[in-house]
Amino acid sequence: MRKLILILVSLNSLAGGPFSPPANVSGSSAISKDSERIISWSTKGYVESLGYMNIESKDLGFASMGDISNTFGKSDGSTWSLGDSGVVVLSFDNYISDNEGFDLAVFENSFSETFLELAFVEVSSDGVNFFRFPSTSLTDTSLNIGGFGSLDATNLNNLAGKFISGYGTPFDIADIPDTALLNKQAIKYVKIIDVIGTNSNYGSLDSKGNKIIDPFPTSFSSGGFDLDAVAVLG
Repeated sequence: MRKLILILVSLNSLAGGPFSPPANVSGSSAISKDSERIISWSTKGYVESLGYMNIESKDLGFASMGDISNTFGKSDGSTWSLGDSGVVVLSFDNYISDNEGFDLAVFENSFSETFLELAFVEVSSDGVNFFRFPSTSLTDTSLNIGGFGSLDATNLNNLAGKFISGYGTPFDIADIPDTALLNKQAIKYVKIIDVIGTNSNYGSLDSKGNKIIDPFPTSFSSGGFDLDAVAVLG
């Protein structure tokens, strides 16, 4: 009996989480940059705040790789690096509306299915009041994974950056609680906020108050979430 219990515990520890698997796995929710569901892309935007190369060593300065214009138009691998806690706001020529299923997708430039740099996503219909998609991270928080560590996408939900380059993380506006300050049929702005993936006091929290782990520190000019593009889905 003890041997059987040990085997079951071992198998359970190898099991993935409850959320969408990587883009190359059957059943993934990843949106290809060439998907017919994409009806438009962001066309404008601005950097709300620069992110640090290492928020625990602010004297190193800010991330500086890329240009905000790299995030306009179709996903092509060119990016703006947010750095630790960096924030970008993008806008669109047409509205994003809450339809059946996913309504928008955020693209990062990860080179693998496990090196995942994450970000929060918020939306606004007036450019002033922003509302965040409720995020979940089930990654073990007892240890940091370092600057080039690996994550399991099935432990992550409603966090941008969980898929390899060329595949966007989709979001359903219905996941955001209703409020009079958000017109879900006329969303014009999407805010991307870098996740600080450490279990230290600087660490970001998911919607349930759990620390989110992702590669940290990334003390270089291209550190943090690398925003490629945001697509509107029809």
